[in-house]
This record gives sequence, structure tokens and C-alpha cells, in this order.
Amino acid sequence: MRAPRAVLPFVCALVSGAIAPLGAQLHLGGARAFPEDFGSIQTVRELPDGRILVADPLGNALYLVDMRSMTRSVVGSEGGGPEEWGQPDAVWPLPGDSTLLVDLGNGRLVALGPDLGFGRTMPISLSEPRPGSTLVLALPQGVDGRGRIYSRAMGGMGAGTLPDSAAILRIDRATRAAEPVATFKLPDRTQTRSGGAGNEQVAIANTPLSPEDAWGVAPDGAVVVARAGDYHVEWIAADGSVTRGPTVAYDGVRIGTPDKEEWLAEQGRSGGGIAIGVEIVNGSASMSFQRGGQGGPRNEIDRYTWPDRKPPFYGGRVPVDGLGRAWLRRHVAAGAPSTYDLFDRGGARVGTVTLDRGRRVVGFGASSVYVVSFDELDLSYLERYDLPATSAFR
Repeated sequence: MRAPRAVLPFVCALVSGAIAPLGAQLHLGGARAFPEDFGSIQTVRELPDGRILVADPLGNALYLVDMRSMTRSVVGSEGGGPEEWGQPDAVWPLPGDSTLLVDLGNGRLVALGPDLGFGRTMPISLSEPRPGSTLVLALPQGVDGRGRIYSRAMGGMGAGTLPDSAAILRIDRATRAAEPVATFKLPDRTQTRSGGAGNEQVAIANTPLSPEDAWGVAPDGAVVVARAGDYHVEWIAADGSVTRGPTVAYDGVRIGTPDKEEWLAEQGRSGGGIAIGVEIVNGSASMSFQRGGQGGPRNEIDRYTWPDRKPPFYGGRVPVDGLGRAWLRRHVAAGAPSTYDLFDRGGARVGTVTLDRGRRVVGFGASSVYVVSFDELDLSYLERYDLPATSAFR
């Protein structure tokens, strides 16, 4: 076991309006850090008794973590059977104190009961991969209080033109029906092809630090979308009505070599992207999924085309806490503390939370916020803090 690591407190900056300057700072207590490392953490699931489920795709384990006794145990085992997983990638709360496990290695979602027993499964791929058609993958970027999955629509495998936006799909786990609820801007991307007929390989890569929208889901099914064009937040309610918040002023950070190196390092820290493989044999298609990939050395920065300035915030998932606030991670200069803007259900920025450099928010409990930090080897560590009260941001 490694030596315990120092845990730095949150710093919460009060604001009084969408573009108000930062005011007094509030240091929050209750910090606890689990002493053992993980390979990668995407999400956490706090159980009713306070223990935490952690899926570690790079360490290839599903852990039950107790931050009172500072112990952990493995749930299930590796394999393809009914009580096994191939590569556990994420965990999400389901109704009835159950949990949804994303098992990339077996290409399926698994419902775990309150006793953590493995139950019903469904495939991640809900449609046949065909060129030009919409590919429906149940890869959750959010799960609401009714257990419905929210995922992005994918373009058809091998499609010619890359779209600049995608639909957010709400997927009913019982019927597997998918309906679009909103759209969001994708990052700039490039597409390359290799191979020949019957063995074509298509690779799609995002342009680093290009503007993209970010989104997340609240327990009541409302979808929050942060718009990168002018930096504002929208909430799309379950009935389709939209609440648009005010524009937030920001100065784009000019991108230099340290920013490019930091971006490469963060790719490894976040576990890399999900690789999707398609194999067609005798006209029948099968799909595989795997998370992996590391940041590259400094000389790899020349492989990419970089914009002049950073966009206002990170793309990807926007976590929503139990008080209905969306936590949106801002882009800052290389080496600066991690910064989250908090938005209420009206789309107004109601606070800013600053963490030590590199830390990421990965989930919430009833009264806690869970954060991942990293050591010099880019191993992940889980930290827990008290969730800031609403009154702290008024």
C-alpha cells in the first residue's frame, strides 16, 4: 500500500450573477482520501449505507469501497458469465437501490441488485452498424431517476461526411426504444481510411481543445447542455421546454506548449477514449468495446492541429448534484487549479469551486462530492468532500 496522500480542501468562490467577479472564499471540510490507487475512474455510485461502487476499467476490477474502514473488495470476477464482467467501465444509480454496470468487455449493461447480485443484462449496441445510418449505443452519459439511459447518437460506421452535431438520446431500458431530446455541438474532427474492400478501417479523431458542447442529466430527466459558442447553459425539461441562462463572460486561454503537454497527459489520466470495433462476417456484424489509451510524450504534440485559444469549458459529461446544480469544468491555463462553475436550474452561474491542479469531479452522494486526484505516475485516487450547501452560493 502506498503512503497516504495529502488532501487539499475545496475553495468555493461566491458570485452574485452570471458575470460577477469572484467574492469571498469558503474552505470546506470533511475531506477524506482512500489510500489505495486505481487505474482510472469515470463515475462512482454511493450506496445507501455510504459505501461506494467504483468501476476501474484500466485496473479491470469492480470495487466496493468503504471510506470509513479504508478497505475495498472486488465485486464479481473477470469473465463472460452471469456473475462476471469483462471490463467494468462505469456505474450509475438505478431505482430501488440498484446499480447499472457498464461492462465494456462483454459489450453489455448489467443491473446489480441492492445486494450487488448480478441481474438482467442488455447489449450496449441496440442497432446494426450500417454506413450512413444512425448507430444507437447505450453508452450512458447519464441515467435519470427512472433508470432511463441518456447517450449520444452515433453516425453510421463508415459514413462519408462527419456531422458537426449529434442528438442526445433517451433510451428506455425495458423497451430499448430511443428518442431524441436535444442536440449538442461536437468537437472538430478528422477522418482517415485505410485498407480495401472487405477490410476497410475508419479512424475518427477529435481536434484537441476545439470548442464542443457539454451535457449531463438530472435525476428528474432534465438535460443540461452547456453551449460553447457564447458560453451559456440550457436546461431541457422532460416536457421539452427550454430554460436558457445568461451568457457568461470569459477570456479564452492562449494555447502554448505547456497547455498542449497537459492535454496529452490528461488523456491518459482520464482513461483514454472508448475504442469501438466492428467485425462483419458473412454479412453479420458484431461490435466490441474497450477503454484504453495513454497520453503521449512531448514530441507528439506536433501530430495534432491546435486552435489558438482554449474554449470556455471541457466537453463531455456535466455532473449534476442532488441539489440540482450542474458542475461545469472550465478550461484554465496549464498548471492552474481545476475550476468548476456551478449553475442552477435557471441556467445562472451560482458559484465557482476551485480544486487542486488536475482534480476531477466524478460523482455525488447524498451529502458528498467525489473527486479523483492523480500522483506523479498518473494513478488515480478517490477523495470525498462535504457537498456545499445551497446557501453557500447565495
